[in-house]
Amino acid sequence: MFHLDDIVDDIGLTPEEIGAISEHEHIDEEAALALAAELLQRRGGASAIRQMIVDDMRDALARGEAGHARQLLLALRHFLAAHPEGMPL
Repeated sequence: MFHLDDIVDDIGLTPEEIGAISEHEHIDEEAALALAAELLQRRGGASAIRQMIVDDMRDALARGEAGHARQLLLALRHFLAAHPEGMPL
């Protein structure tokens, strides 16, 4: 049986990045993992994931959750280091 962390490692995302997708799309982490795997296979998919994380950061700041926004910023930095194709042009 596969563990969620094993699959996360296979597609090259961290649990925090999957959590950000889950938060943005209002879906559970397993569905977010499937969505991320699909997006990373598409042209522009990494940019879509980047935008989800940015949106989550903005929402966290609007709610006054600076600590959560910082965690998302770290996830964003890691994501862009691993997936430079997600960088804005």
